[in-house]
Amino acid sequence: MKVLKKIIKGIDTINLWVGKLGAWSIIILTLLVVFEVISRRVFNSPTIWTYETITMVYGFHFMIVAAYALLHKSIVSVDILYERFSLKAKAILDLITYFIFFFPFVLGVFYVSYGNALFSWSINETSSSLFGAPVYLSKTVIPIAFGLLALQGLSEVLKRIYVLVRGETL
Repeated sequence: MKVLKKIIKGIDTINLWVGKLGAWSIIILTLLVVFEVISRRVFNSPTIWTYETITMVYGFHFMIVAAYALLHKSIVSVDILYERFSLKAKAILDLITYFIFFFPFVLGVFYVSYGNALFSWSINETSSSLFGAPVYLSKTVIPIAFGLLALQGLSEVLKRIYVLVRGETL
């Protein structure tokens, strides 16, 4: 059980720190929006790069904090009946749904996005806009985010196994 606890704590710590670091990207996003609004409204001089950069930073933020959201149970769930179950019944139901829905989706997206990111890097892909932003950076965030999400899913599965073995939560 000590090894199980160490694995869970290690994964949770990684996603806690990545989530906290990812949260700071909101400041960059806010500064970019303020810069564009001032450039456009005050100086009547919109830029060609901020819209695309804002989209990329927001995409980064949204993706990179997904595992953090799972860690803190911030992901939407419908638990009308679920809340009435015992701790062990919840753990069994969670394990079933993680293996039927969560892992196939997350690992599938990871697999496809990893290949897409590698290809994007190999051709030095840029957007088709006048700015020509490097698309390979955004495509790299996707497998990283889904890899972290898969790790957090593993941590959640291990927590449910702990509940089944010990009869208590960590």
